[in-house]
Amino acid sequence: MTTHLDPADGTRAHDLDRAHVFHSWSAQGALNPMVIAGASGSEVWDFEGTRYLDFSSQLVNVNIGHTHPKVVAAIQEQAAILPTIAPPHANLARGEAAKRILDKAGPGFEKVFFTNGGADANENAIRMARQFTGRDKILSHYRSYHGNTGAAVVATGDWRRIPNEFARGHVHFFGPFAYRSEFWSESPEQETERALHHLTRVIQAEGPGSIAAILLEGIPGTAGVLVPPPGYLTGVRELADEHGILLILDEVMSGFGRTGDWFAWQNQTVNPDGVVPDLITFAKGVNSGYVPAGGVIISPAIAHSFDEKVFPGGLTYSGHPLAMASIVATIDAMEEEGVLDNAARVGRDLLGPGLAALAAKHPMIGEVRGLGVFWALDLVTDPATRAPVPASVIGALKAELLARGLLPFAADNRIHVVPPCVVTDDEVARALAIYDEAFTAVPA
Repeated sequence: MTTHLDPADGTRAHDLDRAHVFHSWSAQGALNPMVIAGASGSEVWDFEGTRYLDFSSQLVNVNIGHTHPKVVAAIQEQAAILPTIAPPHANLARGEAAKRILDKAGPGFEKVFFTNGGADANENAIRMARQFTGRDKILSHYRSYHGNTGAAVVATGDWRRIPNEFARGHVHFFGPFAYRSEFWSESPEQETERALHHLTRVIQAEGPGSIAAILLEGIPGTAGVLVPPPGYLTGVRELADEHGILLILDEVMSGFGRTGDWFAWQNQTVNPDGVVPDLITFAKGVNSGYVPAGGVIISPAIAHSFDEKVFPGGLTYSGHPLAMASIVATIDAMEEEGVLDNAARVGRDLLGPGLAALAAKHPMIGEVRGLGVFWALDLVTDPATRAPVPASVIGALKAELLARGLLPFAADNRIHVVPPCVVTDDEVARALAIYDEAFTAVPA
């Protein structure tokens, strides 16, 4: 509901923020944050009552939509029963959440270690891999984001790693990206072959016996929704097995409905051969961020290696009851309401064709990539050279989209199209019309 909104509250919220809140990844002086008063489903609104389609899903995490009544009720009910408990104790909500997550991961997994978010999920997966293998190095893509804690941010490949390189034992390599190939490839198959050759040479040069794990996103998200070409994940798994290296899949952004599957690695386009990782990290969509939560899904061999050996890690709020109750409610509601089917259908029948039509109309859209409700528009100044548009163009597009009532997600030279998994057909149609108007208004 948008009733009883007082614009003075919006002014106060903005003033308090600018006076007292330090924002992430930002130079603080120039910030002018948008104030959100409320939200429901795929929409948010401000204190003036202006509504926006949230095609950012905030940070690509509100998969079940805003203020889903079943999830809100579960948090309220848990708060009245057991609002917090220390990790050494068992509690029903935590056990139920772990069971549901393992059911969705499928055979090959036995335990869940709960964290407070995606970064510390990756942090602890890295720690498990090093403890299990007795090795140190972690290999990850340059085009990746794995979080902002010590090892996770150094495993990250983008610019945020560079000011934070204090963790040891991290090596980066280029993954497949046919549109901007590092390997001069002329087909997806060639891109796979050459990317795997590159990874093989990196493993050889680093020394296979020194590498604990290869850490990959199920689909690299912030880096551009880079759906891996056929055979790539299979080849990585084979290289890992050949050298006794663990495979960790980071499903923080790509998991729990985003691709129309519980995890991106279960999608036939991503993983037609059914490769199974050793560890899976998750957060975001598991409960749409209603309460901070994440975790590591652990295969039996790794889990049982700590039966007699202490795992050297822990968090005060690991398996926090409010977060666990929200996870249970989210997974149950997604099943009951066909949320994953909706995400898959919307991507296949509406977003995929609709975004392709936009690309045919607007030469600035160099490539459309994605699955489900997980898409990116790669924007260029020239379709032939594929030169990325400058930041000024992205800024102008964001302004046009906001002015027309759509909250966008932008990264580098891209607009990511990432609505909640519950987005309706009418909302997609409205959004596509808004994107069309914005691209018409902004020259490349």
